[in-house]
Amino acid sequence: MKAKILFVAALFLSVVAFAQQPRAEYPRPQFERADWMNLNGEWSFTLDLADTGHERDFVNSKGFDGKIIVPFAPESKLSGIEHKEFINAVWYQRTIQIPAQWKGKNVKLNFGAVFYESEIFIDGKFVGRHYGGSDSFSFDITEFVADGKEHNLVVHAESDLRSEDLPSGKQSHKLYSHVCMYTRTTGIWQTVWMEAVNPCGLERVQVFTDIDQNQIVVTPTFYNLANGNRFCISVKDGGKVVAKADVVASQGIPVVVPLKKPKLWSPESPFLYDVVYEVKDAAGNVLDKVDAYVGMRKIHIDGTQIYLNNKPYYQRLVLDQGFYPDGVWTAPSDEALRGDIEMSMAAGFNGARLHQKVFEERFYYWADKLGYLVWGEMASWGKNSSSVAAARNFISEWTNVVVRDRNHPALVTWTPFNEEWEATTNQMGRFLTDVYELTRKLDPSRPVNTVSGGLYVISDFCTTHSYQQDGEKLHKMLFDGEKFYQPQAPGKINANTLDHLYYDGKVPYIIDEFGGIKCAEANPSKENAWGYGDAAITKEDFYKRLESQVKAIVSHSDKICGFCYTQLTDVEQEQNGIYYFNRKAKYDMERVRKIFQMALPQTK
Repeated sequence: MKAKILFVAALFLSVVAFAQQPRAEYPRPQFERADWMNLNGEWSFTLDLADTGHERDFVNSKGFDGKIIVPFAPESKLSGIEHKEFINAVWYQRTIQIPAQWKGKNVKLNFGAVFYESEIFIDGKFVGRHYGGSDSFSFDITEFVADGKEHNLVVHAESDLRSEDLPSGKQSHKLYSHVCMYTRTTGIWQTVWMEAVNPCGLERVQVFTDIDQNQIVVTPTFYNLANGNRFCISVKDGGKVVAKADVVASQGIPVVVPLKKPKLWSPESPFLYDVVYEVKDAAGNVLDKVDAYVGMRKIHIDGTQIYLNNKPYYQRLVLDQGFYPDGVWTAPSDEALRGDIEMSMAAGFNGARLHQKVFEERFYYWADKLGYLVWGEMASWGKNSSSVAAARNFISEWTNVVVRDRNHPALVTWTPFNEEWEATTNQMGRFLTDVYELTRKLDPSRPVNTVSGGLYVISDFCTTHSYQQDGEKLHKMLFDGEKFYQPQAPGKINANTLDHLYYDGKVPYIIDEFGGIKCAEANPSKENAWGYGDAAITKEDFYKRLESQVKAIVSHSDKICGFCYTQLTDVEQEQNGIYYFNRKAKYDMERVRKIFQMALPQTK
């Protein structure tokens, strides 16, 4: 009886622990396998401020003195640590056990993101190293583990923000947050999980949706090939198979899947087809199965307009920095990710520029589901763009980001850089050009806005930033009847080493930062509140200023094909959001929505 009671108690505790597991949802919903194990939750942990853990044999640790809740960074409240000062290095430890039913399959250890340089050890043996703080990565740990045996997993992460070699986004390089720089993120900050994959399984796919030819083009990459293997694709609409393909499994060979009268994806109708990918052996046995989805849509440029599904589409975007009061870079829940999108749509926006942070895949999933346009951006600040080392770090990380996210229909623009101003060597011009060309090769289906604001060197369209608070002045400044407002002039530029372009009216033009209005009445106790320009005194003053600015931009809709307002929420001391940092409404959102949804002037 006692043993039975103890068993029931243990079962209850395990159920409770599972129910309370943070970020328990599958982290990669566009490429999902059934056999997986979420490793989020409590790990043993220690700060290593002097980075001496290797000398102290931390790689063989069976448990550190501290505890941390993964996937939240140690700077965050949700981690249970909340250490806000600079952290040079951290160490994590937990045990893992491989399910018996995974026998015969390869075991992948996956990390959503770890900032910045990470090392992985199992039972004291070095598994691998990764450079990059924003991109996802994976290690095959099959040779390090055995079925049914418990193993010791140790993760070491280092971060040196002040080296200027790391793209770190809005993480403060000073001790405290200031102006538009905020709390840092160190170590694991996205979900960690394991999955079982057949040695001949599907590693990834690249998907092109061709609405003009009514077809989907899928290019597969397999971990390995075996003679006789086949690659099968099933496209479903509401559970009904509407298109299929069954071909010999070949590396990198496009597979064309015709669709009859395809339903298109758009913000107004975000229809998604369910897709099942299968790898089968010569006898027809399923070796690997992946559940996915696809949205049929087309984004392209013609002249000075950006088209969605072959029609000009006006983009009403908001700047979203993806910071959370309790999670910093990590959303506290999947519901919080969806909630941010729903808040934005309620305020009148049809999309967002995801600013100075690579958002996790679950955000893109909700954007796809809800019909929400997004611009994918790198955490590009914090590096010296004239440094060869910084360029190397950026390019390898950005490559992984583009490959990871390029199948999402909601993603309509790549923006690798934000406000690159100073160009004192050839290296920077070469760097910007190389990243543009690389992005186009990795994903030719989307336009590239190489630098948002700042240097205009090479780009598919032109973007500018202006925080002019007076609507009439903003209207005249953007276009005075002869000349457009130009991208920000570089702070330092050597005319002999870099060709700086000026907008000539021949490509699309978007003001992708404006507003930033702070309001004294909305933030009465925030003495250190920061925003752009003089604060609006009352909420009524805010509405009038906002309306004048949006009207100034919208009235130029024949020349300017969209806008991006700064910003969705307050972030720490930056108090210029439409919503408070805790996501509560700051203003009358119906009134705000009507302003951002202001009708475009009728064109003859």
